[in-house]
Amino acid sequence: MGQSLVKNYIHIVFSTKYRQPIILPPYDKELYSYLGGICNNMESSVLKIGGYTDHVHILCMLSKKIALMNLLEVLKSHSSKWIKTKNESLSNFYWQDGYGAFSVNPSQVDIVMAYIENQHEHHRKKTFQEEYRAFLKKYKIDYDERYVWD
Repeated sequence: MGQSLVKNYIHIVFSTKYRQPIILPPYDKELYSYLGGICNNMESSVLKIGGYTDHVHILCMLSKKIALMNLLEVLKSHSSKWIKTKNESLSNFYWQDGYGAFSVNPSQVDIVMAYIENQHEHHRKKTFQEEYRAFLKKYKIDYDERYVWD
């Protein structure tokens, strides 16, 4: 086989440090665009980015040239530095240490995109912690509650 053919849809989720509700207009949309630019520059084509006041969701096709861990390191470090320059009220902006990343079946991509699009509606009924625990349960990921929220 002479070429490497890869198509990995990844749903990435991470929150602000201590789930502080500081991703607010007008900076929320700018932040999503900035994160999208990073993904695209790292050849991980973005399909949808959205979130709520304390977390973001990114649906992208992970590049075959980079490790997921490297993508997340660049996303979080660069966007954290960038957003601090937008307003003095954001000078203490930090992301949580960890993240969630879940593979998405190609037949489910439209469902995940709609889910990300409707985050504000979704979080009228469910907290980020409830949402994240549901992902961990759905994907049968073992975790220690003491360390999930750092």
